[in-house]
Amino acid sequence: MDIELGRAKKTRRAYGFDEISLSPSIITINPEDTDISVRIGGRKFELPIIASAMDGVVSPKTAVLMSQLGGFGVLNLQGVWARYEDADSVLAKIAAVAKEEYVPLMQKLYLEPAKKELTVKRIKEIKAAGAVAAVSSIPQEALELGPVARDAGADIFVVQSTVLSTKHKSKSSAPLDLKKFCAEMKVPVLVGNCVSYEVALTLMGTGVAGVLVGIGPGAACTSRGVLGVGVPMATAIADCAAARDAYFKENNVYVPIIADGGMVAGGDICKAIACGADAVMIGSPIAKAAEAPGKGFHWGMATPSPTLPRGSRIKVGTIGSLKEILLGPAKFDDGSMNFVGALRTSMGTLGAANLKEMQQVEVVIAPSILTEGKVYQKAQQLGMYK
Repeated sequence: MDIELGRAKKTRRAYGFDEISLSPSIITINPEDTDISVRIGGRKFELPIIASAMDGVVSPKTAVLMSQLGGFGVLNLQGVWARYEDADSVLAKIAAVAKEEYVPLMQKLYLEPAKKELTVKRIKEIKAAGAVAAVSSIPQEALELGPVARDAGADIFVVQSTVLSTKHKSKSSAPLDLKKFCAEMKVPVLVGNCVSYEVALTLMGTGVAGVLVGIGPGAACTSRGVLGVGVPMATAIADCAAARDAYFKENNVYVPIIADGGMVAGGDICKAIACGADAVMIGSPIAKAAEAPGKGFHWGMATPSPTLPRGSRIKVGTIGSLKEILLGPAKFDDGSMNFVGALRTSMGTLGAANLKEMQQVEVVIAPSILTEGKVYQKAQQLGMYK
């Protein structure tokens, strides 16, 4: 339904996770009997959870651990692991620097060129452990890095930028031909990011194995503030899910959509899937793991931009192991741990036996749901009660 923003502009209402809630049906299911597996690129994953391609989130070691736990992590081929042999020492510098010195340090560190031999080495480290090797590149570097990653044994290649389209215009460089790229890669290619029906539909037509949904909702991303670009996640996911379903109906090809960013608690993951996502990609929750390379910090991929940095370094702390964050047991009551337990319990409460049924549950507009009846919790947060 169109809303008039002013005489010259019509708009529409969009919704974020905090403005919706999930309504139970007449059926409930034992949480242990729910199936949360998902197929991406022809491969079955026991968990619909992907760790974001961010330097404070995924190292070769955490990629291996994510795979062992049932999901997978994406290694950033524009990040420190592809630029420095001793990436851990670089990450230690990023974690230790003062706030006002952080962006200049990042811009300096990321001037070091990425090295193909390190790309090959990191992928082989992941593969040697028997894990899924997923790697990420920006579109401008995909033609060069894609074949290198494929030949090194990568299982999944992600082409990712703040906004990705099939109709890029440039006077200085030729756009990436996604259809040709996907055909030549011979391994599943995931692409993103997008937030609309039309873009998702055109991306699916290029032969991709999955589409990432979300522009600017991440905890460390400042694109919405710097560029003013983005759509709240609940609406963005629902729109792109409609594109997925339409594409399947027309072509009998199912292209999963992956909600990327804006999820900090188990309930957010439940809502993302209920809005239509097949899987989720998360960064800051994984950055809180003891095994995360960011040492309690998390930062956006666009932070090192030499001209327009778009990503804060945020202190997320360390709350437990990666296994505890994903599988529990939880040590806190804020939804920051045991995401799988939260998802299974939510599905059981809603009567959803699998993720496809979870996508069909009733979603209600509920902007007050987080505060409804929570007067004592709010007071405690404000320090009124100890």
